[in-house]
Amino acid sequence: MIPAKANQNIYLAKNSSRKLRTKKAIIGWSFITVSTILICLFYFYPMIQALIMSFHTGNGMNQTFVGIDNYVRLFKDPVFLTTVKNTVIYLIIQVPLMIILALFLSVLLNNKKLKLKGVYRTAIFLPCVTSLVAYSVIFKYLFGQDGIINLFLLKLSIISEPIPWLTDPFLAKIAIIIAITWRWTGYNMIFFLSALQNVDESVYEAARIDGASSVQQFFKITIPMLKPIILFTSITSTIGTLQLFDEVMNITKGGPGNATMTISQYIYNLSFKYTPDFGYAATVSYSIVILIIFFSLIQFKVAGDKNE
Repeated sequence: MIPAKANQNIYLAKNSSRKLRTKKAIIGWSFITVSTILICLFYFYPMIQALIMSFHTGNGMNQTFVGIDNYVRLFKDPVFLTTVKNTVIYLIIQVPLMIILALFLSVLLNNKKLKLKGVYRTAIFLPCVTSLVAYSVIFKYLFGQDGIINLFLLKLSIISEPIPWLTDPFLAKIAIIIAITWRWTGYNMIFFLSALQNVDESVYEAARIDGASSVQQFFKITIPMLKPIILFTSITSTIGTLQLFDEVMNITKGGPGNATMTISQYIYNLSFKYTPDFGYAATVSYSIVILIIFFSLIQFKVAGDKNE
């Protein structure tokens, strides 16, 4: 039999352990509670309010419930349909171009024989930390009628007259795509570079011993190993492109004739430039959510794990 004093000590030890666990749980939950309240207050509450507002129309606080009329209006709104077309064009051209370029640069900068790798990595990543407005204004002047690009091409006698980069609907889109690619390629490159540095070098050594060329190693080893990172960067880049605003607003202001306007800029115009219609603006904003879900599901289906 266990003495009474021993039983008491066991009871006290269990009680002390229980109190310690409770104290730790309270401290942990206190941190989680604060974060949860802030997330709900500044993230989920505005989302729900925007969803409710999307079923209303009117100016300011004078909102009238209209049901799904705003959503029906989307399919009849030529400006909205134009902005969707423009945004999707940016998406299907710029995102694959940027991912391929970032992947290519990361492989080059992961070469152990390359000197000054730190300088090159910093130079390529530097655009990511520049101000969106500042770099957009710079690109506006670069592609202007009397900008550096036209002056350079004229100097080399490649062109006989300035190219209307920002006043031609097609060329204006090209200018926007170049600007976005310049800024965000380095951002995606960092993800690929981090993943490549975690790949065991013995895998490539074994492939070289078996006679695999650099191209075969890239497609048979590098690409499969980076598949989760490629999926991640593709989805985040898709989300960012569907929300594109700063570059278009500062470089072309959506022109010429709405040829470069994006969905986000249209939301801004509906809210602050045209006669304010916050209900319809909220409806247009939820179209971005639907597009993000749609394209993300496609990417998961195409690039996701077939066994999942």
